[in-house]
Amino acid sequence: MTEKAAELLVTQKLLEQILKAPGNLIAMETSHVGDALMQFRTLAMRTGTSMYLWDPDGGISSLRESGLRVPGSRRITDALRYVLQSMHFGIYLFTGFEDHLKPLDIALLRRISRIHTGNERKIVFVGANLRVPGEIEESLQRLNPESEVRVQPRLRDGRWVT
Repeated sequence: MTEKAAELLVTQKLLEQILKAPGNLIAMETSHVGDALMQFRTLAMRTGTSMYLWDPDGGISSLRESGLRVPGSRRITDALRYVLQSMHFGIYLFTGFEDHLKPLDIALLRRISRIHTGNERKIVFVGANLRVPGEIEESLQRLNPESEVRVQPRLRDGRWVT
């Protein structure tokens, strides 16, 4: 991991931003996708948060429990249907999705964006220079953790504060 990538810090604060986002569709732009996914995995294991990763080669897999995959979720359409029909809270990270989106998938994403129940399902698109269809752009919240100003912690009254 490079020094620049190590500063990415997928932190509890970023997780809270994802959870508090008004919509269910989030785009997180980063040039260090692999490092960000490793940090999401670490955060999922430490916090116990239900986080899943979809990629075109493996489908949906759990970040907390390595090796646990959702059968029949390799196609993005099937993965989005799974998210839509799931009754459980979860954060679903999608990488490498741009070339796989079809009109049916966009319709499913629009339905997911309108879900407002207690068991939220958040879809987080992770990548560099993300391109999303215009139909879902208005319901998408963009996060860029690399552009956040990093405040160096300082010692005050025996405690580290930022």
